[in-house]
Amino acid sequence: MNRKIIIGLIISIIIVSVSLVCYFIFNKEKANENNITSVNGKVLVVYYSATGSTKRVAEQLAKNLNADLFEIEPAEPYTSVDLDWTDNDSRVSKEHNDESLRTVKLKRTNVANWDSYDTVLIGYPIWWGISAWPVDSFVISNNFADKTVIPFCTSASSELGQSADLLAAKATGGNWKEGHRFNSGVSNSDIKAWTDSLL
Repeated sequence: MNRKIIIGLIISIIIVSVSLVCYFIFNKEKANENNITSVNGKVLVVYYSATGSTKRVAEQLAKNLNADLFEIEPAEPYTSVDLDWTDNDSRVSKEHNDESLRTVKLKRTNVANWDSYDTVLIGYPIWWGISAWPVDSFVISNNFADKTVIPFCTSASSELGQSADLLAAKATGGNWKEGHRFNSGVSNSDIKAWTDSLL
């Protein structure tokens, strides 16, 4: 094989190798940027709480982040009887079994000075592996364009699962970040550890 061909092959191999290295470095940096979850600007913590667990976490998050709070409230509040998921005739069970019943009317969906918030944390309990449906009504009713959105959930045993992705799919705009799951009995120190990681 003549010398020119060998030199040409070596140069080609070097070019391909450099290109591959650059490609992987660029895509790794891009992936890291997409996975970075941080709180910027003015912060709002939005939450729906059925039994008080999510409310406690939301209030602690707002305190740690010096954020404002907004509670999602169904126009027809859920009673303890409504929330009995072991009863097939309870409100949540009927809504679970018939998706057409999950459009929950809220007392209000408009947040004062909504456009002034840069970051929105949105919290909810997990119902049958997804977010409690009153949260859907809030998400659908608001435009999240130009906002960083960080979901969080509370649950005794269920994981975050696809709940955050499903909310993001229903939303208008927003840079939706990976969510976080808190145990229903989470300590304030554990909540603080997470909020510290966002700053």
